[in-house]
Amino acid sequence: MTAQTSPSQQTPLHALHVAAGAKMMDFAGWDMPIEYAGIRKEHEAVRTAAGLFDLSHMGEVYVRGPGALNYLQELWTNDLTKIGPGRAQYGCMCNHDGKVLDDMIIYHLNDSRPEAVSYLVVMNASNRPKIVEWMQQHLPAEGVTLDDQSMQTALIAIQGPKAEDTLRPFVDISLDAIPYYGCALGQVNGVRALVSRTGYTGEDGFELYLPWNEAAGVWQTLSALEGVEPIGLGARDTLRLESGYALYGHELSEEITPLDASLGWVTKLEGRSFIGRVALKKYKEQGVEKKLVALLMEGRSIPREGYPVHRDGRQVGTVTSGTFSPSLKKGIALASVETASPSEGGFDIEIRGRNEKALLTRLPFVRGSVRRG
Repeated sequence: MTAQTSPSQQTPLHALHVAAGAKMMDFAGWDMPIEYAGIRKEHEAVRTAAGLFDLSHMGEVYVRGPGALNYLQELWTNDLTKIGPGRAQYGCMCNHDGKVLDDMIIYHLNDSRPEAVSYLVVMNASNRPKIVEWMQQHLPAEGVTLDDQSMQTALIAIQGPKAEDTLRPFVDISLDAIPYYGCALGQVNGVRALVSRTGYTGEDGFELYLPWNEAAGVWQTLSALEGVEPIGLGARDTLRLESGYALYGHELSEEITPLDASLGWVTKLEGRSFIGRVALKKYKEQGVEKKLVALLMEGRSIPREGYPVHRDGRQVGTVTSGTFSPSLKKGIALASVETASPSEGGFDIEIRGRNEKALLTRLPFVRGSVRRG
């Protein structure tokens, strides 16, 4: 008897993707659009104008109450005391061994009154069940409530150098007043929404958190605009890789610490306590074994995940993500290599039994229009 797999879940925009002729595939248990007009064309649309993404498979959990900050601080590698209402922060949740359970964004939503404190934790779709269970396990007896709104919240991203100009006529708030990693409550096309200046492409843009049953109208309005293209997960991956952003399951996993993935900048080990800190501090003192590097191919070969990385005749690491860069017209890769490996020069990537030259480069591979600071 053949084992049956569970049917993929569908976002509230699924029928619109199918009607638009998108190529659909299972992604983290969801039937998601991989591409519409082709990955390279969609990639270019985001780099030059504006692209629309359905990210409704992501997980969203609200954390409320006077104890919300202290509770999240115990689970979080970064320091939430550094952001006030209307701001967001990137970081990780780790297990007791300091290995990454997920990387995510936390939004500080309401005002500073204890009874009104509210945070939104946004996690990867594949990790949602694990993270929700982890958060519930560590919930204090009082002072904090969790509200998993993942199946009531749709997420649409509009990204690209023309994203702000494109979105502006459809919102009732000042987009220019929202800083990088900032957010504001408002309406988009008449629908209540949390609008954040965040993204995963390296371009300027916004992510729109909307009620599940009202997202289709917003998508239809924006996707019908001249110069706005619907974008699948294929181009989302090439865009994030050109920007040097980590992807869980590639650069991050429960076998990897944030320090191994060069995420020390979101791992605040001093002056505070969080789950995994003791293990991470000890590991850092003993010497971090791995680092993440950016590699640009010299020739025409395209590196892929899992390819061995060599230096001076021996393997020193492995490609974690690799692709053809539509912007650079070259193969690019992120690779996990021994910390002692040189910080300049080149490596060899073993591709189909042959060593191909790759040069160390600085991230991002491609600098987009994203606002920083």
